[in-house]
Amino acid sequence: MVATLVRLRLLVLRNSLKRSPWQLVAVIIGGLYGLGLLLGVVAGLIALAFAPVELTSTVLVLVGAVVVLGWIVVPLFAFGIDQTLDPARLSVFPVPLNTLLAGLTLSGVLGVPGIVTAIAAVATAASWIRSPLAAVAAVIGGLIALLICVVGSRAVAALSTTLQSKRRFRELGGVLVFIPIILLGPIIIGLGRTLAVSAEQLPEIARVVGWTPFGAPWAIAADVAIGDWGPALVKLVIALATLAVLLVVWRAALAAALVTPPASGARRVAKGKTGMFGLLPATPAGAVAARALTYWRRDPRYARQLITVPLVPVLLWFYSANGSGEWVFTLTGPIIAFFLGIALYADISFDGTAFATHVADGVRGLDDRLGRIGALALISVPLVLLGTVIPVGVIGAWDRLPMLLGLSAAALLSGFAVVSVSSARIVIPVPQAGDNPFKSAPGAGFTTALSGFATWGIVLLLTIPAVVLAVLSLALDSALFGWLTLAVGLGLGGGLLVLGLRWGGSLLDRSAPEVLARLKSLRSAA
Repeated sequence: MVATLVRLRLLVLRNSLKRSPWQLVAVIIGGLYGLGLLLGVVAGLIALAFAPVELTSTVLVLVGAVVVLGWIVVPLFAFGIDQTLDPARLSVFPVPLNTLLAGLTLSGVLGVPGIVTAIAAVATAASWIRSPLAAVAAVIGGLIALLICVVGSRAVAALSTTLQSKRRFRELGGVLVFIPIILLGPIIIGLGRTLAVSAEQLPEIARVVGWTPFGAPWAIAADVAIGDWGPALVKLVIALATLAVLLVVWRAALAAALVTPPASGARRVAKGKTGMFGLLPATPAGAVAARALTYWRRDPRYARQLITVPLVPVLLWFYSANGSGEWVFTLTGPIIAFFLGIALYADISFDGTAFATHVADGVRGLDDRLGRIGALALISVPLVLLGTVIPVGVIGAWDRLPMLLGLSAAALLSGFAVVSVSSARIVIPVPQAGDNPFKSAPGAGFTTALSGFATWGIVLLLTIPAVVLAVLSLALDSALFGWLTLAVGLGLGGGLLVLGLRWGGSLLDRSAPEVLARLKSLRSAA
């Protein structure tokens, strides 16, 4: 049965790549990138064979711990987890739960990240080739670490799906999802400061990390190499216990997900209460905006795009408090504006086949653009203003306020202009409504990253005039250039927004049926 699940995974992958040439290109490019990265890693591991034991141990434990943590955390807040074999679709088949776990684990390894990690984990034996027993221990520890990576990422994703099936969690999810993100700020800064200490302290840090679930699998070989069998055995137990706990968590979450039907999006409301539709104008653009605001409030796929809002001020405050200068904290507003401005770069992808209602009702492209941008503006403008004014008030740098407001306006309005065009053309694989918001189609991560980085680059180019004026304002301590930054940010940004709305609306008027066909193709491939 496990072999059948693996074959099914490969068949689904093959069919999805045949149906979508762009996903095939993304997988090929991602594979080439992974191969290049792998060659560099293997070369480094071989070089460590000629280094002192302490240096080899320090590098492998610290880097290995980061890899494990990255496997579990990064997919949740970046490009999602590849779930070609969606457990929800397998729930109607009599597959034993333990067999399903084994099949999903093995299929999780058979992707570009999994294969690269597996080869690198086994290749750590080359770093301990001087000690055959340590080399064997490195292979064992590396394979356990690989399983922790795969099982850990799936456990977190399955647990999130289970929680989202509960109505109260979904209602509070928009707030709860930010709590661990906010805590990442101090953690990241603390780790950065710790790693910035003198090189003499890094081995001690590695020894401490080697006793954690993230570093224990990589530290086994180091203890074996110096003949310290007791700690090696304890760390093996820690690694196996970590894997066992993750398996139990995943098994329980997956069992709940398999028997809990997807939550319905329908809700009973009192007669006459129409939510956002009763608050906004009864026009096509107003209706689109009302629906978009409903998505932003209730859809966890949209909530993921807001994680930068609490993260940015925390990170910048810690940077400014640790030697980077107070001026760094004042950039909170412009940076939030930049990320919120590009949040809709592929927004129609989240509509899925529901976009057919726009096509059938003949909604003008301009109204569609105005509604989506207007809804995001109602959320982003207050956040950007708060993110700009509060840091200035805290530091007392009121003379910089016009310049910072100009930068924020340039970033936000230029972002709105670019996404008004990009979201009329870019259609990417995204989780469907009701799916795990951390799900990712094969190759979708790279496709999403490629289109996202292209959008970032265009927005950055459009904000260059305001950035140049802001730099001159700081360098010359000139209030005049600060006010010029505000004028250019509002004027140029506003002009670009009008152009983007009209251009994007015109594109959508001409290509709406084509966009719908692409959405249907992605839906059938999901």
